[in-house]
Amino acid sequence: MRGYAAMHATKPDFFIHSGDTIYADGPIAAQVTEPDGQIWRNIVTEEVSKVAETLEEYRGRHRYNLMDRNIRALYAEVPVIAQWDDHETTNNWYPGEILTDPRYSERRVDVLAARGRQAWQEYQPVSGLSTRIGDGSTGFEPARIYRKISRGPQLDVFCLDMRTFKDPNTDGKETHLTHILGQEQADWLIREVSKSRATWKAISADLPLGLIVPDGPVNQESLSNRDDGAPLGKELEIAGVLSAFKRNRVKNVVWLTADVHYCAAHHYSPERASFTDFDPFWEFVAGPINAGSFGPGELDGTFGPERAFFKTGAYANQSPRTGENQFFGHVDLGEDDVFTVSLRNANGTVLWSKDLHPER
Repeated sequence: MRGYAAMHATKPDFFIHSGDTIYADGPIAAQVTEPDGQIWRNIVTEEVSKVAETLEEYRGRHRYNLMDRNIRALYAEVPVIAQWDDHETTNNWYPGEILTDPRYSERRVDVLAARGRQAWQEYQPVSGLSTRIGDGSTGFEPARIYRKISRGPQLDVFCLDMRTFKDPNTDGKETHLTHILGQEQADWLIREVSKSRATWKAISADLPLGLIVPDGPVNQESLSNRDDGAPLGKELEIAGVLSAFKRNRVKNVVWLTADVHYCAAHHYSPERASFTDFDPFWEFVAGPINAGSFGPGELDGTFGPERAFFKTGAYANQSPRTGENQFFGHVDLGEDDVFTVSLRNANGTVLWSKDLHPER
């Protein structure tokens, strides 16, 4: 996993892993023939040879990643701020879902998610979070994953959990509000970001805001719904968050995300949007670090996103063989408070960068 070596070479203060730390639903084959005829070969263990269902199989997925020396070297020196997304359990899951996938003997997603979360937190402990102010953190917080990590006067990081409280995947066009954060988390995000005194507020989201991420021919995995009009369904929840930031005069908010398998920079502005009650902001997308590359995805116009940059593979599911089509993001926050974002490939090559100057 050469991308971890490239990240390590930047000597980062910390690493935000925006989810999909494993692919529990993707059995690994001993070899794959790529479109150009070359053979990609894998080491295969018992736990990665099938979809993960038992706790031990989920644990085996995390152990598999740690066989890679580049991951071990980075984790030995660099603090990790970890989130979960869908593949820690199964693709595009939501609470209460019953799988129809014949590969699974256990088809209750709530059962699988409990096992997947336990294994994930055993290998990616959630630190710095207390369920009540003043409590110590054990790394195993049963109530919540979302949390704030303060990095001094320049930066607060707000990690979201867009999985635990998510309503079912539908076409996303309900006229009433549906949840991707849940009311308690949305209220927490508004409150904590609004009272933050850090220069920059980085919101680490495990799903992108304006990208259409399909779950089948009709349903949507994220909050975008292929309708460029006024917010509907899950969009209403994010619209409320963005409006509150504007109402509370919050400045210097940046969204960081992954999930999709390419890198991109999106600028959101009410001048281009159907929903206008928010201040402009940037969203930076960087994924995957070692999985096959796909994309790019379509943008939903509700919040006025504009694609400033993107890079993906030459064909769908391109392997990490060359290191040119797997990606990570890097932020340099200097003494002058300029927030410099670069999008890089797994070899460490800078593909695009942007200097964001803080509003005072």
